[in-house]
Amino acid sequence: MKDYVIRATAGDGQLRAFVATTTNMVEEARKLHNTTKVATAAFGRTLTVTSMMGLMMKNDGDKLTVIIKGGGPIGTILATSNVKGVVKGYVENPNVEVPDYENGKLNVAAAVGNDGVVKVTKDLGLREPYNGAYPLVSGEIAQDLTHYFALSEQTPSVVALGVLTTGMKVEHAGGFIVQLMPDATEEVISKLEENVAKLTSITNMMTDGNTPEDILNIVLEGLNPRVLDKVEVGFECECSKERVQKVLIAIGKKELASIIEEDKEAEIGCQFCNSKYKYTEEELLNILKDM
Repeated sequence: MKDYVIRATAGDGQLRAFVATTTNMVEEARKLHNTTKVATAAFGRTLTVTSMMGLMMKNDGDKLTVIIKGGGPIGTILATSNVKGVVKGYVENPNVEVPDYENGKLNVAAAVGNDGVVKVTKDLGLREPYNGAYPLVSGEIAQDLTHYFALSEQTPSVVALGVLTTGMKVEHAGGFIVQLMPDATEEVISKLEENVAKLTSITNMMTDGNTPEDILNIVLEGLNPRVLDKVEVGFECECSKERVQKVLIAIGKKELASIIEEDKEAEIGCQFCNSKYKYTEEELLNILKDM
């Protein structure tokens, strides 16, 4: 089944919602980065929420980046999305291992840490990108983004994210964001709160066979949810040998000349998809000549 996000409205426009199934996206990221179980969970949650946030943007060239830096052993988690919810990203330490919680669940907070920030950058084609950095509150990622929306965008939101692995493989991944519009009434707010209080985890709902449409109806029961559209999403890196050679140009003529002299070749890896690109001495000389 393909990954997708549904965009919806409810409560006569007083709420908006995004519900995602991202199992293939997170499995692709796991394979490319060879992540441990806890790194897969942290990375997968970040990719899922970044994809949904990407779909909140308006224009074709818009880009959104979420960086989570909590001081934990996983290091930095970075995910970036375009306006179509297509993401790429990386974790600084994909080999991180931490003890699980006593109930056997993965301790994402211990891997991420909670002494740091969630940083969101929106490049909307303006002269300067928008940057917002807010303290992490838990390191579990969903709560941290809930906190971000409340502080940065003054939008009360419910964020739920989940990744379930068996063995190493991703069985289920997904999430939802529900946001209150400024005109939301007390009645709508309390109904949403009542529904959220009864919810099981997103991965439990998916394990029970619920689609994003089903999850939307569960979360917004009694609030007349209406699906606006459905967007296919995924993990995709648009790197190429031509694009990656910008790294060689960026190091400058002197440095490039010494690489040619000493090594006679170069290999550059893409941090987003771990592809490796080799440049022969002849290719390096041509790049140097063009600089």
